[in-house]
Amino acid sequence: MWLIVAWSFIMVILMGIGGFFMFRKFLKSLPKKDGKSDLDWQDYYINKTLHLWNDEAKQLLNELVSPVPELFRQQAKESIAGKIGELALKERAKTINQELIIRGYIIATPKRDHKFLRKKLAEMNIDVTPYEKYFAESKK
Repeated sequence: MWLIVAWSFIMVILMGIGGFFMFRKFLKSLPKKDGKSDLDWQDYYINKTLHLWNDEAKQLLNELVSPVPELFRQQAKESIAGKIGELALKERAKTINQELIIRGYIIATPKRDHKFLRKKLAEMNIDVTPYEKYFAESKK
């Protein structure tokens, strides 16, 4: 009897967590005033800047998102790459470089995740001093 109750409780919790993430994805897929959703814009920026990514830039992004749990890593990479692409198009960058990747990562992620980024950058011996103003500006 207790096994059934415990299993039911666990299933309700897991379904609630899954529903939460599905609902967030649903909200991102709703069209905005311009007729495109956040996911449409994200895909647009990724596709427009795909030729700007070199192997080093891809490797750096993969390394920076490595602390993200594997279940969510691909979504995080796409979201961050979309923001990096947006910045690259606005600034008419010729290539995606380290500064653009780190700045895009900071802007694309919530403040609560910045401590993981700082830790990862410290492990990689990358000075965060030039990026402090982006950490301070981040509004998420």
